[in-house]
Amino acid sequence: MIDLRSDTVTVPTAEMLEKMFSAKVGDNVLGHDPTVRELELKAAEMFGMEDALFCPSGTMTNQIALNVHTVPGNEVICHKHAHIYNYEGGGAAFNSGLQIRTAGDDYGKITASEIEPLINGYGDVHAAPTGLISMENTSNKGGGTCMDLEELKRIGQLAAENGIPYHLDGARLFNALVAKGESPKDYGAIFDNISICLSKGLGCPVGSLLLGSSDFIIAANRVRKRFGGGMRQAGYLAAAGIYALDHHIERLADDHSNAKLLEAALSKHPAVKSIKPVETNIVIFELKEGYDAQQWMATLADNGIQIIAMSKTLLRMVTHLNVSLDDIEKIIHQIQGID
Repeated sequence: MIDLRSDTVTVPTAEMLEKMFSAKVGDNVLGHDPTVRELELKAAEMFGMEDALFCPSGTMTNQIALNVHTVPGNEVICHKHAHIYNYEGGGAAFNSGLQIRTAGDDYGKITASEIEPLINGYGDVHAAPTGLISMENTSNKGGGTCMDLEELKRIGQLAAENGIPYHLDGARLFNALVAKGESPKDYGAIFDNISICLSKGLGCPVGSLLLGSSDFIIAANRVRKRFGGGMRQAGYLAAAGIYALDHHIERLADDHSNAKLLEAALSKHPAVKSIKPVETNIVIFELKEGYDAQQWMATLADNGIQIIAMSKTLLRMVTHLNVSLDDIEKIIHQIQGID
């Protein structure tokens, strides 16, 4: 099967596995795993931040950030397509007693001018005070689109002026960095903390990192323990992350190129109504009335291709390191044959 359901379906390369097998490990909950610590310090230095914390998932790193920065009854401002709002099981409410206020367009982008009127202070007892502003780059539900760096700076300035912490869900941030020619330090200078996933475009089997100040990471470590996220000999997983940061970032451009080929093929298909602008490795397209997403999925699956439906008419394909150019050509051939 050619699996385009997500970039989380990848398996480690032979070289990554070799690094995992030879990793030096210890009890990370006790702070004694040297490979985990190497990964954390490597990522922190890359982004120009003080420290980092290795966690099982991006959902956990996001939820830890929400929990550390807020108190129950606070409100979080984010995009209407944000992962913390749509795909984390109501964790903001369940874990931290938060409510969420949203804005933004249909492509994952939001501006400072949209956020400013949503900010609540502590003066109005009727309103939930804004405890955090959270961005997502790239936007998963927006179609892998990239936020503009200058706009992110403007939002950061707005947050600072109002004394509000500023979080980035950077699950696919490396895709944005490669697509836009930006550097990790560009983002480390803007945000109070950043979550990055190693198990998406970078091709690791497990793991995400939460970056921030030393004091923030001390608090985050306590919340990770409370959430059940402490891992013992996690160096085997951290070794994959170190390898990915060294070898799997620049190759993301191949995934982006492959996604553009899919976009071009879909744009010519008579059943396709629209496609969200393809900037990175996610292709989200809508079928015209009378066509069924489940039928498209079934037809492609019968021909060895797995994709995912986001609604009755909306479908998603995600390119990654286990999808080759030959695979893309096969997919395009099958798409062209669907009635």
